[in-house]
Amino acid sequence: MSQNRRDFLKTIAAIGASGTALSAVTPKKLKAGPTNILSDERMGVLVDTTVCIGCRKCEWACQGAHDIEQKDFDTYQHDDTFNKDRRPSAQNLTVVNKYFEDDNPITAKLQCMHCDHPACVSACIVGAFSKQENGSVIWDTDKCIGCRYCMVACPFQVPSFEYDKALNPKITKCDFCFDRTKEGKLPACVEICPVEALTYGKREDLILEARKRIKNNPEKYHNHIFGEHEVGGTAWLYLGPKDFTTDNVFPKLGNNTAPGVSESIQHGLFAYFVPPVAVYALLGGIMWLSKDRDSKKENK
Repeated sequence: MSQNRRDFLKTIAAIGASGTALSAVTPKKLKAGPTNILSDERMGVLVDTTVCIGCRKCEWACQGAHDIEQKDFDTYQHDDTFNKDRRPSAQNLTVVNKYFEDDNPITAKLQCMHCDHPACVSACIVGAFSKQENGSVIWDTDKCIGCRYCMVACPFQVPSFEYDKALNPKITKCDFCFDRTKEGKLPACVEICPVEALTYGKREDLILEARKRIKNNPEKYHNHIFGEHEVGGTAWLYLGPKDFTTDNVFPKLGNNTAPGVSESIQHGLFAYFVPPVAVYALLGGIMWLSKDRDSKKENK
């Protein structure tokens, strides 16, 4: 039996060496890493909550643009919806909530913020998420393995998981109407807004417009553009009468980019396709030795 064990361990070493050799010749084109483009021309949306009337047409339009079942349009007009705060979900990629009930109430639209330095891109271990040149943060469902690290990493708690689907559940979130904007169209929510509470344009132009509104109407706006600097900047920018973080519209966040400590480790592991032959051999060896030990116990 000892001779067999020595032969087996030699086999493991040989297989491990072959796995190392295979990894050494793996072509660089198989390197897996996320696209993370921060273009000066990236787009954004300025949300003026002092203009929003809470009609929720943006919710209805978003569902239609993403092939999500829409309810009868009249149901979107019920104020009962505002009795509780809602979060974006698989069936509602954007939601409208009411805030500041006791003092100058406003309604505000929430969705993925499309961060300049997205935590979801950093956290995804298979490179399914990417920051596109136009500012959109999108994901490749075919690459997704359902680990849901993106949900944990997001500082705005936006990505959702289709828990109700037993087969092939997916991560879902606002994709900034990526397919529509590629064709020169506006995001569906921006296009339908009846009061122009949503302004789509180059992010740097939107910041200038926001500063102009604050300067011209200091009594109307809190002197802060939420999203200009938070977590390194976001594509969606917000104006309102109060600090959004004091009434839990948004979490209180610093200006540093969302933590990406794990990025170098995670993407290092997945940077090259390394055949896991050696790993399998090691696990097989452990199982073989355990089985051998158990067999000896039974024969005593």
